[in-house]
Amino acid sequence: MKPERKFWHELKKNTPQICWTRIENSVSFGTPDLLGYNANGTFFTVELKVTRGNNVRFSPHQFSFHLSHKQNTFILIKALGVLHKGVKLYEGKNIKELDACGLSLAPRCLSLPEACLLLEAL
Repeated sequence: MKPERKFWHELKKNTPQICWTRIENSVSFGTPDLLGYNANGTFFTVELKVTRGNNVRFSPHQFSFHLSHKQNTFILIKALGVLHKGVKLYEGKNIKELDACGLSLAPRCLSLPEACLLLEAL
């Protein structure tokens, strides 16, 4: 199983109270991987990324999506590298800074449990 798919299963397992829709989209490039709906009735999107280094790669379409949808869009990154390890959650509106600074950019959440709590509370 590919790392991003494993990450998706890990997120889904840790958020049973969120209704997730995995978006497999070849029509509208840049659309995030997941559409979430929490118990508060809030919809949000999550782009999943897995990286082994400091840098995170984004397509021009992903930049466009996150810069034009500034609320309730998130980028959840699992770092597998030696220097950067763990899960970090960033707001989609910070995609330019994330691209420039990589995982050195201060995240909104520093762990998967913390990210899950934030998404559940939106």
